[in-house]
Amino acid sequence: METRSIGPFEVSAIGLGCMSLSHGYGPAAPRERAEQVLKGALDAGYTFFDTAAVYGLGHNETLVGEVLGPHRDRFVLASKCGITVGDERRIDGSPANLKDTCERSLRRLNTEVIDLYYLHRWDKRVPIEESVGALADLVAEGKIRTIGLSEISGPTLRKAHAVHPIAAVQNEYSPWTRNPEIALLDACHELGVTLVAFSPVGRGFLAGGASDPAAFGEGDMRSAMPRFQGEALAANLKLLDEFEALAAAVPCTPAQLCLAWLMAKDSTLVSIPGTANPGHMRENAAAAGIVLPAGMVAKVDALVNERTVTGPRYPAFMQASVDTERTPAEAEA
Repeated sequence: METRSIGPFEVSAIGLGCMSLSHGYGPAAPRERAEQVLKGALDAGYTFFDTAAVYGLGHNETLVGEVLGPHRDRFVLASKCGITVGDERRIDGSPANLKDTCERSLRRLNTEVIDLYYLHRWDKRVPIEESVGALADLVAEGKIRTIGLSEISGPTLRKAHAVHPIAAVQNEYSPWTRNPEIALLDACHELGVTLVAFSPVGRGFLAGGASDPAAFGEGDMRSAMPRFQGEALAANLKLLDEFEALAAAVPCTPAQLCLAWLMAKDSTLVSIPGTANPGHMRENAAAAGIVLPAGMVAKVDALVNERTVTGPRYPAFMQASVDTERTPAEAEA
């Protein structure tokens, strides 16, 4: 697979987001299927795996550590700190919590060092400089190799980067979520920071796998997201037939069109689609070899964008936890 740079690392241009193996879009995947996805991803050319302490309340890190631990020299490992879940979901960017979370993650991941360690969300009660300073201490101690941030804006990235070099920013980016285009991508290019795109196929919507909320499993976060509800969903569904027609013209699947579109939009970007389906994992990997026909990027841009997609990407309580620049729809919500 084509590789791209994150800090000192060369990683597959398409990495594996591991969250959905443990939570987020319904119950955790059966262990046998999760192992098929993780081990199969190594064989398919993935060299970048992304997890977090909060995914499945530690389940995901434990899973990755147990299944991929014997192959630790074959991939770059990313995890995240700063969100804790006890009686309720809580953002805690205090240095003490970040360092404690890292110790726990190292044990669960069965590794001596985490290659890329993100601040999962900026705790706005704590100056970003203070949280990044704590992560810089972990670099100095040899417990993590590089620092990342997630769901942050261009100005916050610049403040953080002044404390310690930031290797990557992980924000949502796909044809139907364009927030990074407002200012973040420019800041990343200026500072030499890699944008890592999560939910690159629109949380499954643009792949055609999330058109019926009634089919969502228990605990599926999309049930609370405005784009998957009522009139907004009905409006967004009108985009799918034409999007599928664009994919057929390539030819590729709609999910592959999303991933190839991202690769064509920015030659430095890395995407991390997640799946609990081994076939979808291989389908996503194959997208790295797709060259889009002339004009296809512009056609996708014109069809699916911040003006044609209806509804903000997060409900208000989740939007409050992110620091990204807002589209007009989000600003009005």
